[in-house]
Amino acid sequence: MRAVDLIQKKKDGLEHTKEEIDFLIENYTKGNIEDYQMSAWLMAVCFQGLSDRETAYLTQSFIDSGEILDFSDISPYIADKHSTGGVGDKVTLVLIPILASLGVYTAKLSGRGLGFTGGTIDKFEAIPNFKCELSIEEFRKQIKDIKVAISSQSPNLTPADGRIYALRDVTATVDNKSLICASVVSKKIASGATSIVLDVKYGSGAFIKTVEEARELGELMKKTAKLLNHDIDIVISSMEQPLGQNVGNALEVIEAIEFLKGNYKQDLYDITLALAVKTLLNCKIAQNETQAREMFDNSIKNSFALDKFRELIKAQKGNPKVIEDYGLFNLPKKPLELKADKQGFVSKLDAIEVAKCAKLLGAGRDKKTDKIDYCAGVSLNKKAGDYVDKGETLASLYFNDISSVKIEEALKHINCAYQISDKEIAPPLLIVR
Repeated sequence: MRAVDLIQKKKDGLEHTKEEIDFLIENYTKGNIEDYQMSAWLMAVCFQGLSDRETAYLTQSFIDSGEILDFSDISPYIADKHSTGGVGDKVTLVLIPILASLGVYTAKLSGRGLGFTGGTIDKFEAIPNFKCELSIEEFRKQIKDIKVAISSQSPNLTPADGRIYALRDVTATVDNKSLICASVVSKKIASGATSIVLDVKYGSGAFIKTVEEARELGELMKKTAKLLNHDIDIVISSMEQPLGQNVGNALEVIEAIEFLKGNYKQDLYDITLALAVKTLLNCKIAQNETQAREMFDNSIKNSFALDKFRELIKAQKGNPKVIEDYGLFNLPKKPLELKADKQGFVSKLDAIEVAKCAKLLGAGRDKKTDKIDYCAGVSLNKKAGDYVDKGETLASLYFNDISSVKIEEALKHINCAYQISDKEIAPPLLIVR
């Protein structure tokens, strides 16, 4: 078997066997297939596509390329969730302590963000001294002890996907649905989760732009998992405007803490609830949706989730005093405020423009080696559907040492993000059933 023959086969639109997929992935991981050959195959996949069977084969090959975690000695139900990414998406920060406070063992492996804003690990690392680099032994012990742990992705899990994703990122082959599916599903299965809920986002601030594409990807993920004898639940949600109020790492942690104290924006509540209900049912903690919703609300009302978040921070060496004292985040004292130039209703709040603004302020990175400013970001005082008076604050921009040119560019983007109309409009639909 030769790589060049398999490149030609896919270029001709023919279907690979499992053995051929395994050959490609195994030999590329070992260094026997060159980057330029794998790049050619990935481009052929983007033009010709992969069948459902091929997608499942590729997913399994990614899983088999590294370590597979097993928590069956701790619990038959291990929960995990994944989001395809969005602006202001701090759902993991509030969801995992809620689930753990209700008795769900929750193992969360996440990554750092590339692009406009930080990833989940970046948000947690905004908490002073919080340790995100856990060994597998530390990860397992913490899940057993307090039912929840969050750690950066282990290089021993799906290493083939790691190598291929880095190649996709520089060869314009990121946006193929089968490749996205194999990457996401392989990591979730390899991480040992038995209850997997995926939040597939679409819209301005998401990688996927239309609800139709989001549905297609969601169905492909479900189908692929099923072919590999796993079940995945899908939630389709809009990212036309940012989720919640804050965009930026420390700002999002503060918003998450406020959520757990019972002070939350409705959109963040709705999506977190939807994911929690599915997980509570999957893990046999709740018998029906009504009971799951009541448990969710009680966890917040009675501070069970807030206490679990404090316990999580302490377990991972962070400073739990941030829950009471936001000054420990060292946010800039005087944010730059964007004022409305007329009265009316916010008819649109473009998520991607807010994200671009946040990145210019220092909240995002282009390369994994880039440093980010955990304190940088945007707090949105008004969102789509809100009424605003002339001169009222639309958004507050937080930043430290950046050039005046970047500040001016950031202001242009946040100005472009807001559209104000004389007519009242409803906020965009969040969850697509």
